[in-house]
Amino acid sequence: TEKYRPQFHFSPEEKWMNDPNGMVYFEGEYHLFYQYYPDSTVWGPMHWGHAVSTDLVHWEHLPIALYPDSLGYIFSGSAVYDSLNTSGLGTKENPPLIAIYTYHDPILEKQGSDVYQTQGIAYSTDKGRTWTKYESNPVLKNPGIKDFRDPKVRWHEPSGKWIMALAVKDHISFYSSPNLIDWIKESDFGHDLGAHGGVWECPDLFPLDYNGHEKWVLLVSINPGGPYGGSATQYFIGDFDGKTFTTDQKTTLWLDYGADNYAGVTWSNVPNGETLFLGWMSNWAYGMLVPTEKWRSAMTVPRKLSLYQHEENYRIKSEPVEALNSLRNEAISMPEVKLTNSRHTFEKPIDLAEINLDVTQATSGTLDFIFENEAGEYIKLSIVPEKHEIIFDRSKAGKTSFSEEFNSIHRSPLLFDPASFNIRFYKDESSLEIFINNGEQVITELFFSDEPLNKLTIQASGEAILKNIKTYPIQSIW
Repeated sequence: TEKYRPQFHFSPEEKWMNDPNGMVYFEGEYHLFYQYYPDSTVWGPMHWGHAVSTDLVHWEHLPIALYPDSLGYIFSGSAVYDSLNTSGLGTKENPPLIAIYTYHDPILEKQGSDVYQTQGIAYSTDKGRTWTKYESNPVLKNPGIKDFRDPKVRWHEPSGKWIMALAVKDHISFYSSPNLIDWIKESDFGHDLGAHGGVWECPDLFPLDYNGHEKWVLLVSINPGGPYGGSATQYFIGDFDGKTFTTDQKTTLWLDYGADNYAGVTWSNVPNGETLFLGWMSNWAYGMLVPTEKWRSAMTVPRKLSLYQHEENYRIKSEPVEALNSLRNEAISMPEVKLTNSRHTFEKPIDLAEINLDVTQATSGTLDFIFENEAGEYIKLSIVPEKHEIIFDRSKAGKTSFSEEFNSIHRSPLLFDPASFNIRFYKDESSLEIFINNGEQVITELFFSDEPLNKLTIQASGEAILKNIKTYPIQSIW
């Protein structure tokens, strides 16, 4: 019940959290590990916190899974189900879960060494409840590069081996292994592609199918260098042959056009082959400064990733997982609204809610969606067809003075036809996630209003029709 506490997003019960780690599905449970510091609400010596869910919505908080040791802090990484027991760390009858993570040695770092980050593994044979670190860690030593981290591992069926995507300073290196223990370098990617305003972090490599055609996607988070300052996640679409990732992509593509979705990766071993994503709902520009007290940070809502075609090119679509529908209370349907150089405020208060509507516009005027309150606080999404842009403004939403970078207006290109589109808002106590056309464009933003932003006003400079308007009050997961 703390002020600003998310009510339907994952957040730690207390203390500091950042990147999602080790996300793996196993025997009916989605495991979420995360960067965690149990002694403070700001970043410190990293552990792996742990929670599990059977539905991606309600979470059971479990004890810390991995603690720092003589090799260093436990930085980001991934987890896999070693179903063939290639590692030999389980048995044929009871194959292990394997966590692959970065060791960060603060002593070597302080001494000015370049080799303070290495990769280690740990294994579990009891459904992820307890973890044993491999006795001969690290399994991948540092070749002399300061930033050498965040291993994301998957099984590559065509070549019959494990593939690791590793963030290496300003690019990604790919390694392969038959057993998760012995690794060889295969290739590098990205020296001269994508955004390079900061260090590359938290890669993820996975295939997506589009009409029977397989493409490979590489997610790369970057900090700083995001389009709104601080951190953000870019992606590349191309091909992967077990050794090398290639792409024809020339432009930088962003996974989210808001400021607060970072370091996101996908679950491994998901049934039905779905690609399910979760991001850290914050930004390194101000993540340690946001005005929460008992805890800091939350995750985005889980999202299903797929491909769609935008003009001649493939793009990623991110849509909220269907399991979120289980939190809906009965829909409040509203009549069609026609706006001509006018505004409409909905009578029913909006608090924790999913709001879904279709928009058609006869003219190309600006369309504003304003979440506001009686105290004059508001956040505003403006769709501006004439300038082919979207503007998100949270500068009047209460607490912003904790960070100059937080108190900025965010402009993004318009990736959809503004004459006709669907828009869906997920509004929690201190966040707004916006999904346009089922996730063809996504905007994730934090806000910290002093009073709840419980009114929704839509205004048009021009003509617009709002149809199929439904508001679903959302139940708290606590």
